[in-house]
Amino acid sequence: QLRRLFGSAVPPFPPKFYLAMTKSMADERRSQLEQYLQNVTLDSNITNSDVFIGFFRKLQQDTFKIQTQRAFLDVYLADGSNIRLDIQTSDTAERVLEVASCKMGLPRELIKYFRLFFFQDYDDKALSVVKKVADFELPYVSLQSMKELHCKLGIRKWYMDPSLDRLLMDCKASLNLLYMQAIQEVKRNWVKPTEKQMQELEFLQKNANKAKFLELVQEMQFYGYVRLDPCICDYPEGGCSADVYVGNNEINCCIKLPTNQTKEVSFKINRLKSWQVTFLGATKDGEDDTLELRFEYNDSGTWQWIILYTKQ
Repeated sequence: QLRRLFGSAVPPFPPKFYLAMTKSMADERRSQLEQYLQNVTLDSNITNSDVFIGFFRKLQQDTFKIQTQRAFLDVYLADGSNIRLDIQTSDTAERVLEVASCKMGLPRELIKYFRLFFFQDYDDKALSVVKKVADFELPYVSLQSMKELHCKLGIRKWYMDPSLDRLLMDCKASLNLLYMQAIQEVKRNWVKPTEKQMQELEFLQKNANKAKFLELVQEMQFYGYVRLDPCICDYPEGGCSADVYVGNNEINCCIKLPTNQTKEVSFKINRLKSWQVTFLGATKDGEDDTLELRFEYNDSGTWQWIILYTKQ
């Protein structure tokens, strides 16, 4: 169906094996299908098409045996409060975000700066952003399939350039969203204010001066970044633990060296050639699944692969 609609813009489908497949052949076939899907989703015209969205909507509902019906869905804000939405179980993330934005009074032209995320909020004040919800994904269905992870559905800003905050600060609804997220990131130690800056932030928060609070927090290290769960990094040598922050067009790693010293390294996005994510499955002890993120980086004129391993 995609081929009929988009012609040569659709990558060739992996060839089938007509005889019984060995395990290695099945693994190769699975890898080819994964690569095909990744290539297809690079074209927004395809992913926004009714054919693509309809196929994945049906696939999600059939997989988890959820019929289309009316349901209530909680979307959490960064201050811990939530808004309850009256939706259909078959509503996509794009539709859910539109309904949530309307209920919050967020103008349609500003919706593009925000997205839905699945996150885990722990008692020890740790915050883990599990994933951004794909536009064609059905949030209600995904939450049912992720019950064991105790995930919540939340709304967060979706851009890497903190200077874009200024475009949103004239609107009360978007200002409130930015303010709540900034407070959350300060509390969770995602942002690194000095002692003096922290005192100023507390004063501005006490007086509910949201605009000044945001202007001040924008000056601080790691504001507007997403902090990943602790990773293992192979740079500058294998087996180093790392805190990884992604934002402002860089991947910043605070790496703990075997000597217990800390090395901060910034990988600029404009010097990154290509990247790939591989699901490695459970570890040998069977505890956690492991994801491998690798990217090819230009370091002083030499291209090298940087690898991060994270548990999920």
